[in-house]
Amino acid sequence: MNHYKTLIYSLLLVFIYSSTYAQELSERENEYYRMITLPTPEGVLLEVGGMATLEDGRIALCTRRGEVWIVENPDLYEGSSPRYTLFANGLHEPLGLSYRDNAIYIAQRGELTKLMDTNGDGTADVYETIYAWPLSGHYHEYSYGPKFLPDGSMIVTGNVAFGDEEWWRGESRVPWRGWAMRITEDGEMQPWATGMRSPCGLGIYDGEFFYADNQGDWMGSGGVWHMPKGSFSGHPAGLKWTGQPDSPIELTESAFYSKIDKRQVKEHGRYVKPANIQDEENPDLLFKAKEEFPEIQLPAVWLPHGVLGISNSEIVENRTSGEFGPFDGQLFVGDQGQSKIMRVDLEKVNGEYQGVAFDFRSGFQSGVLRMTWGHDGSMYVGETNRGWGSAGTTTSGLERLVWTGEVPFEMKTVHAKPDGFEIEFTKPVDKASAKDIDSYTGRSFIYKYHAVYGSPTINNEPLVVKGVKISDDGMKVRVVVENMRQYYVHEIQAYGIKAADGQKNLLHPTGFYTLNNIPEGPSLPASELSTYSSAAEAAAKAAAEKAKASASRKKKASAPKVVAAANAPAPTYDEIQPLLEKNTCVACHRVDTKQVGPAFKDVAKRKYSVERIVELIYSPEPANWPGYATPMAPMPQVPRAEAMKIATWINSLR
Repeated sequence: MNHYKTLIYSLLLVFIYSSTYAQELSERENEYYRMITLPTPEGVLLEVGGMATLEDGRIALCTRRGEVWIVENPDLYEGSSPRYTLFANGLHEPLGLSYRDNAIYIAQRGELTKLMDTNGDGTADVYETIYAWPLSGHYHEYSYGPKFLPDGSMIVTGNVAFGDEEWWRGESRVPWRGWAMRITEDGEMQPWATGMRSPCGLGIYDGEFFYADNQGDWMGSGGVWHMPKGSFSGHPAGLKWTGQPDSPIELTESAFYSKIDKRQVKEHGRYVKPANIQDEENPDLLFKAKEEFPEIQLPAVWLPHGVLGISNSEIVENRTSGEFGPFDGQLFVGDQGQSKIMRVDLEKVNGEYQGVAFDFRSGFQSGVLRMTWGHDGSMYVGETNRGWGSAGTTTSGLERLVWTGEVPFEMKTVHAKPDGFEIEFTKPVDKASAKDIDSYTGRSFIYKYHAVYGSPTINNEPLVVKGVKISDDGMKVRVVVENMRQYYVHEIQAYGIKAADGQKNLLHPTGFYTLNNIPEGPSLPASELSTYSSAAEAAAKAAAEKAKASASRKKKASAPKVVAAANAPAPTYDEIQPLLEKNTCVACHRVDTKQVGPAFKDVAKRKYSVERIVELIYSPEPANWPGYATPMAPMPQVPRAEAMKIATWINSLR
């Protein structure tokens, strides 16, 4: 009877905790970065496609419906309301906006446009086409930008289209789709780089052009790429135009496909959508392809799909001189699907960019597409979900993110070292928890490079922590790792770390470091490392106590264990959350709310057996859920033991 009560109580706790976890995280984040929703004009859907801050502090934004608005008093000081003025309209789905020298520059679907108010009446009276590019008319041919380079020229990017029969395969039907174009003020265009699938996020960092792409065909996951002129980020559709006389890239489609399998197969007269090959012995990898094709540019940072977003967007650099907290010089990357913002810190190793990515702020009311800095150091966030879907309660919006002045306990950054990583914190750590090597866990993994939509994480290997060294001021910890792997993503978790000031745990305890190069230099001597392990100490203590117990007591104690195992409660949300993140379940599902896919609670209501849920993880049946536009992809990469745990937890939500 007592065991039954314990089981019911445990399941109740799982329900309460899991249904409020995302909300609780957002509430904790709100203690440090407060979210303010700006009212919008009645009858206007502010589906923000681009944003910029004007010299006088007003915000200019464009909408997907072809309007440009100027927002006065966006900071809402003294309780006043913002005032919106329609500056321009009639544009073709603009998805980017920049401001310079009293003019607004916008990327429409088919052209880069300059808008000016020459008579001072507050509305644009000049719509000047700077440069126009061809369109095939496919719905996916979005165009983004511009971003200004230091020399005053602009970068614009373009999405690929998709095939008619091969609706899953990205195509560049007309010149420069899947490319970045450099365009001067006087309308001269120069193709800059290719390999892009859906380059919605553009940014300038250290005077260089960077962009964020999304998971898809040839893109194992989202990420942030540094794109110097003549580089190729991996999607082959744009190689169709490298024979043009002004192309900075010589690699051709035929040369590429002579080495990399296109996975184009017909059965019964129709093309077959390529699927992930489970237990593939030698899959293609992007860094291996780079050995054959040096034009390939590896991502500076991978953003693991389903964990750090599902449709990455705007990149902005924090140059607020401390007005936005302790993250000056770092990048913030939006995500449209998960309605949140991530934080990225880059460093150069052997002349190449690489770095670490963290979660930063969740809970926006719609998909985060664009961001701009206010003059007071706050961040304005423009949102939309039309046609794409996103977490949140609305279809669009404009919000302001303000630092409260309280410093969160976070991993501020992670730097690669010859023998591991150095974690820098925003506050001094509690040295008792920091010296324990069991406070640090993680794994390294990589993605396949194939024509399939996305990739599971493969070659997963747990990090082996040999020892740690804490700086005298407690702000840094060197974590010496036995098994660093070049080109791999290194997931670093520090759940066991506490702050010296009593703040219990890290707000976001996980970072993902993309190790394109391992720095040269000496390793820390073993004599300087702490190798204390609380787990080893506990195991030794348990072994000693067990050795003292009598044989008869051991035998008597073994019987209840069988009963306990047979009646073991379902995993708690704390136990299951890492599996949901690792296997990207959270990319499409929430506990109790509909997102891309049904809520876990709704799946539980179907009363499937555990075995049936596992079967559906491996071979989904979209017909079972006719109200969802996006069919679930098969997930054969999920280990069976983990699928069983996830299924057991789902059924516990009944």
